[in-house]
Formats: sequence, C-alpha cells, structure tokens
Amino acid sequence: MIVIENTLISLNLVDQYFCCDLDKCKGVCCLKGDNGAPLEKEEILSLENIFFKIRPYLTDQAIKSIEHYGPYIEHSNGDYYTQLIEGRECAYAVCKNDGVWQCVIETAFHQGVITFQKPISCHLYPVRIHKYRYYDALNYDRWYICNGACELGMKHNLLLYQFLQKPLTRKYGKQWYENLEQTIQQFKIPIVPDKKRSI
Repeated sequence: MIVIENTLISLNLVDQYFCCDLDKCKGVCCLKGDNGAPLEKEEILSLENIFFKIRPYLTDQAIKSIEHYGPYIEHSNGDYYTQLIEGRECAYAVCKNDGVWQCVIETAFHQGVITFQKPISCHLYPVRIHKYRYYDALNYDRWYICNGACELGMKHNLLLYQFLQKPLTRKYGKQWYENLEQTIQQFKIPIVPDKKRSI
C-alpha cells in the first residue's frame, strides 16, 4: 500500500500492466455491471446541466429513461449512479456501427459542446475509489473483460498508474501524481509486474 496525502493506493496500480483495448472489449463496461457508473455529489448537478446539450447524442430509449427517471439513480445508502436503460446499459452510452460502446458525454466534451468530460469513476476505470471518513482507497477492479487491456499493457510495457495518469491528475492534481512517481522511485517500490496476474 502506498500513502499519498489522504489516499491509500493499492500496489496493483504499480505492478499491473494495463492499456484499454477497445477492439477486444468493445467498451462493454458501459453495458455490463450491477449499477451505472458511480457519481460524486458534484457530478449530479453536471448531469442535470448538460442534458439538453447532449440530448442529440442520446438514443431515444436513453432520452425516455432520463426524462422519466432522472439523469441519475440514488440508492438507499446515499450513493449515486448514472441512469440505466431498463436496468441494462448506461443511458449515456451508445453502440456504434463497429460494435464499440462509447460515452456520449465524452464525445460531446471532445467536440467542445460541454466542459464536463465524463464521471471521474469512468475516467479512472479499472481503478475504483472507496471513500472513507478521512481518506480515499484506490483499488484495482479486476474483471475478465479487461484481459485484453492487460495483454496490451504488457505489450507496451505500460503500468496501470501510468495508463491512468490523466484521470489521476484530474482527480487529485498534478502535484499528487508527481508525489506518487517520486514515492515509487524514492522507496524503490518494486515495479516488477506479475505476468501471471496480468491476464
């Protein structure tokens, strides 16, 4: 475990190869799972504010679901998730002609339509943040659909924390990421990926 400021970081982030391979996984993390994407409280307002701007990107089913149930789901435990379509795929995902699922929020962001990129939980995946009273715990969510990403990461010699540099910096700041790199180097944390656990 690595400690940076108020975060506890699993060593899986520094010993696991990873690089998303959409040709293999087809982005099905937008389709499969028990819930929608986890949301932080400040992201709820973002979803409410961008709905009419991203409406043209959404499917008819997604529009109906969001208009009927709202842009997000609130669970009884107080957690928030993106809205789903009939309990299946995320309402903000569309399947392209090549069979790859894509986030319409991110598409609109890259086209300059909105300034909200996408939920940070999506940007950070396969890392999940578990929030506690005084700290965040960052853990690797190992899932078979990401086997191709582990293989591609091994091919490019790219570790999980390196692959996630942009979203980690977005979440915690540039200095935090630099501190992570310095800690790995300073304490000579062994970056010797376990190839048997990479796929």
